[in-house]
Amino acid sequence: MPELPEVETVCRGLSKALTHACITEVEQNRGDLRTSLPKNLPARLQGRKIESIRRRAKYILVVLDQNETLLMHLGMSGRLVLSHDGQKPSAKHDHLVFRLDNGVTLRFNDPRRFGMCDLIKQRDLPQYKLLRSLGIEPLSPALNAKTLAVKFKGKKTSVKDALMDQRIIAGIGNIYACEALFYARISPKRKAGACTKMQIARLVPAIRMVLTAASAAGGSSLRDYVQADGEPGYFQHHFAVYGRAGKLCPGCRCDVKKTGGIRRIAQGGRSSFYCPAKQL
Repeated sequence: MPELPEVETVCRGLSKALTHACITEVEQNRGDLRTSLPKNLPARLQGRKIESIRRRAKYILVVLDQNETLLMHLGMSGRLVLSHDGQKPSAKHDHLVFRLDNGVTLRFNDPRRFGMCDLIKQRDLPQYKLLRSLGIEPLSPALNAKTLAVKFKGKKTSVKDALMDQRIIAGIGNIYACEALFYARISPKRKAGACTKMQIARLVPAIRMVLTAASAAGGSSLRDYVQADGEPGYFQHHFAVYGRAGKLCPGCRCDVKKTGGIRRIAQGGRSSFYCPAKQL
């Protein structure tokens, strides 16, 4: 599932192409994705101006005039792809097609239909069911060592699971939790409440560094994800530990025969990758 860098990359691409444009037509080819689509969505969006596009956690927020926001989530296989082929027939799994007055077409393609779309009044966003319990944005000043220490205090879950808890920090998934923990030199098996002040002080900049670098590289394309222009992301070529079991981590001089190299363990039904020599 796309994580924060992938969603951030899509938002940046959409923002450049769609901000200040007006929606001239919406083609809806089914009534639901993961959940039912809003009633009369094409009619409600026709003629609306896109004022801005931003991200909250892993959600894309298309801010419209008349104080409404179109909220979208890509799910596991969803893609939002821009083009200039407005009259081209919808492809298979193009569930929503948005045509704009600047000649741009936006297609929401989702083979597995785990994505979603909703239209929400601006005043209702803070208490919207999918947003109200979200935690700190990891790239905001609100995330600092002091705040994270408070969030981790007394937690018996692993630090890896704590990083992926969207109620604590919003937007971090499996890949970037593994990578951030490597750079912070913290074992994913360590309990969140057992992290020292020094470890937490290393973890905050590691989170920012990994997410910023991944966003600059267009995110990571492992399966279905592509950027808004249809190009894949490239951060997967820079993974330090994720998906590299049995190999040496960057800068490691350990004997692979003795250490086994990067290890893979299962945590919460997901794979965690770490260097046992560096991450304690």
